[in-house]
Amino acid sequence: MNKVKVHLGYLIFLIIISSCKNEAPTPETTYWTAYDETTQLAENANHENPRMRYKLIQSYSLDKNTIWADINKDLKDFSEDDYAELKSKILENDIESLQQQVTKGELSYEDITKFYLYRIRKLESDSLTTLHTVLALNTNAVSQAQEKDANRPTDLPNASIYGLPVLLKDNVNTKTMRTTAGAIALENNQPKEDAYIVDRLKENGALILGKVNLSEWAYFFCSGCPVGYSAVGGQTLNPYGPKKFETGGSSAGSGTAMAANYAVAAVGTETAGSILSPSSQNSVVGLKPTVGTLSRTGIVPISSTLDTPGPMTRTVRDNLIFMQAMLGKDEQDKASSSSTLLQPSELNPNAIKSKRLGAFKSLIENDSLYRNSIAILRENGVEVIEVEQPQVPLEGFLTLLNIDMREDLPVYLKQFSGDSVSIASVADVIKFNREDSLKRAPYGQTLFNGIVSDTTSTTDFSAIKKKLHTNGRLFFDQLLEKHDLDGILSINNYHAAYAAVALYPALTVPMGYQENGEPKNLTFIASANSENALYQMGYGFEQLTQYRKAPKGYE
Repeated sequence: MNKVKVHLGYLIFLIIISSCKNEAPTPETTYWTAYDETTQLAENANHENPRMRYKLIQSYSLDKNTIWADINKDLKDFSEDDYAELKSKILENDIESLQQQVTKGELSYEDITKFYLYRIRKLESDSLTTLHTVLALNTNAVSQAQEKDANRPTDLPNASIYGLPVLLKDNVNTKTMRTTAGAIALENNQPKEDAYIVDRLKENGALILGKVNLSEWAYFFCSGCPVGYSAVGGQTLNPYGPKKFETGGSSAGSGTAMAANYAVAAVGTETAGSILSPSSQNSVVGLKPTVGTLSRTGIVPISSTLDTPGPMTRTVRDNLIFMQAMLGKDEQDKASSSSTLLQPSELNPNAIKSKRLGAFKSLIENDSLYRNSIAILRENGVEVIEVEQPQVPLEGFLTLLNIDMREDLPVYLKQFSGDSVSIASVADVIKFNREDSLKRAPYGQTLFNGIVSDTTSTTDFSAIKKKLHTNGRLFFDQLLEKHDLDGILSINNYHAAYAAVALYPALTVPMGYQENGEPKNLTFIASANSENALYQMGYGFEQLTQYRKAPKGYE
């Protein structure tokens, strides 16, 4: 307990010092006050999951009042009564419902934007409800929403992201907000240009509401540390069980923001499970696309071989609409390709009934939610074939990430970071963090150390990449071909590494809650460029089950 008290004292000291040095204007109103987390840390000290034995929860460096400072003026005349009145019209409603209400004059984009801004400030400023999810907000969000209202096309389809607020994982570049990847080393990174997918979202009328927390450096930084932790944002918490359940990583803020209804949609990124995991842990829908379907330009990388952004939403239909708004062939991204998705109107709840799906026998035997989901599919005419999980090794996976990040991060830092960024390599980040490890790397930086010490030759690396891709495809293809399957059924991110190296897409959809209330998802995996089939499968399952429900306290 003495160590905890020392930690708390140091935390308070840092908060005082950082507030003194903060160049941002002092907010007129204080909504957020740092709280004593001593008891919370003590309660988690013996958590059954070692990764949830937190060293800290609140951020050392971020005063949330600085986030609210520039939006308070826009919410000056927005009251709790206004929030309550709009709640039934907006909360848990999907994209098409919101657009219909705007068309009828029952809502405006300004209403929707103010509602989300107010909700974020309200819940994230309360120590009992904060999820430490939001890192930055668009200071021009309300005026941009007013512009959207004034210029709304008369023939706008309901299946459009136009005018609706969306959130970005904070490794996606925005020229009006910093992009930190959760790291103090990038705390002042102000890119000159938006990421390619952000450009596409804006071209399609989306309103970029803000940036959300993540596992620092997309969870390729420390080893065995909490998912959802970053030095910039602190510890992201799961609304279904704050400090009880993991958030999943690395797109923790994107998942928790969707679960807590902080926006219409959120962008996540995945290398191997970083969309699938937080979507599953937060009972939302997440798509990890085929690598190359969405551009990676302007996104802080781990691996140019495996990385991809992807949509995270509360419904499959919203996921498809949001995904469409990010599509586009990017000449700067060598993996980028032209892709066409089905229209939301083409989603058919009965399409899944014509599919043959593979289900792992071991998961059927050991997981009641998975077993129940299989039973529901079979009862509704879906042919589910029980299969044995192939024994296929993924040797060299860590090496692939090591060498890719060692080569890819300097490219991002040179070409896509802001002028104030002084680091140029992984080695620079390590050195920078050692200057104040308690604040900058409280859980260590084991994986970064491993990157710089990896001596794999260029020849061996090429062979490792090729073998991993071959084995990833082998894992799925032998099942798909032998049993004439349309897809494989998994749980959460259980087979994310295989899908990653195979460069195959995966869609995860809520399939219920365990006895303790922890969410769990059914994950559909298929061969490359099978997004349309995955959307039909996921939509069919979603319509049959309708499992998702909002977390208590965030309804």
